[in-house]
Amino acid sequence: MDQDQLRDVLERVARGAASTDQAAAELTALLRHMPFEDLGFARVDHHRAIRQGLPEVVFGAGKTPEQVAAIAERIVAAGQPLLVTRTDEAAYAAVAQVVSDAQFHRVAHIISRGARAAAGAGTILVAAAGTSDLPVAEEARVSAELLGNEVDALYDVGVAGLHRLLAERERIERARVIIAVAGMEGALPSVIGGLVGVPVIAVPTSVGYGASFGGLAALLGMLNSCAAGVAVVNIDNGFGAAAVASLINHPP
Repeated sequence: MDQDQLRDVLERVARGAASTDQAAAELTALLRHMPFEDLGFARVDHHRAIRQGLPEVVFGAGKTPEQVAAIAERIVAAGQPLLVTRTDEAAYAAVAQVVSDAQFHRVAHIISRGARAAAGAGTILVAAAGTSDLPVAEEARVSAELLGNEVDALYDVGVAGLHRLLAERERIERARVIIAVAGMEGALPSVIGGLVGVPVIAVPTSVGYGASFGGLAALLGMLNSCAAGVAVVNIDNGFGAAAVASLINHPP
């Protein structure tokens, strides 16, 4: 159950389209696994969508395909959208056995099913510096779409060819929130932050040569941005950026 489902039930009662008995039956069915479901190896949080406005999301790395499939099955059975990050083909094969219409996004390394309606205040723009940053950028894009946002993607617009970014000023200025993904020295968020008056969420990636230290150079560069309105998530954390952007784009 999420906030939209809860609101729908209450609104139907308010306008006389559903009786209190019907609403009670619907809420009982929706809430039967609240607040979590204990699978022994995992406790699936069915209450998260009501509490935070975001559904339970599965971090796939380190889990066996069987564990991912078991969790996915319970999330879908509870009527929630499915989002598994940092996963692979083996886990998808296991999930597909119990959730037949699940999808695998190969570049993003995400398994998904269903999505919230795109009801945000505006568009989230995902801008990536280079093609090597695409796995992280795609994790952000797919996650943001599944969380109920209209998303625009602007790829290969790094500062090594600044004219490529400036040629897209109209798309940049239309965005309600911008996720800027970059490795190497991590300069892209500062450049974008100096052009717009909306929040910019910077995502450092582990792309770069030796002195990039697996994304640490980009992380420190972004943390030291001189542009106002730039916030930073962890290295390669495309999903984290999408979650923050979605909360900004869905004001209470």
